Amino acid sequence: MNIGIYIYDDAEVLDFSGPFEVFSTAKRLANNDWQVSLIAESNTPVMARGGFSVNPHYSFADHPQIDLLIVVGGVHSHELEKPNVINWIRETAASATKVASVCTGAFLLAKAGLLDDLTVTTHWEDQSDLADMFPALTVISNKRWLSQGKFTTSGGISAGIDMSLQLVAELISPEHAELTAKQMEYQWHKNV
Repeated sequence: MNIGIYIYDDAEVLDFSGPFEVFSTAKRLANNDWQVSLIAESNTPVMARGGFSVNPHYSFADHPQIDLLIVVGGVHSHELEKPNVINWIRETAASATKVASVCTGAFLLAKAGLLDDLTVTTHWEDQSDLADMFPALTVISNKRWLSQGKFTTSGGISAGIDMSLQLVAELISPEHAELTAKQMEYQWHKNV
């Protein structure tokens, strides 16, 4: 299974590094064939928030088929204005089994028309903006993540770790998700 995490300039560091850690730890503990990759528009380094420089594994042009696509948040406004990015998200999501967003990554999924008529969430600070920009969405504030069909959205930053553990529970088992959280010494905040 190929897990692709889309990163871009000014992406929130924990939005991509948290899920990367969850899925790579789950892979190691299961000794399975998951490939966890960071994907950017090009093969050049990405300058994430706080000046954190990251080398993507793949670009839009050379990544493998993606089974689970994760779109992260951060300063996302420039990404919304890039037709190449929005089209890539739309096309990649169409063939993926699961699609998820962390934080304001939901704006990018919404711009691609993927979340229409769904109930979603994002960072608490951006929920009203998401609802205003995309009136076809129902934006809620009382869940750290929310799944509908193949789409899962999460709140901000650390909520992406919780959402990723939930995806591990769905893809492998709840017990493996608990083991992954324990290995990470992370207290999993589950939706109740």
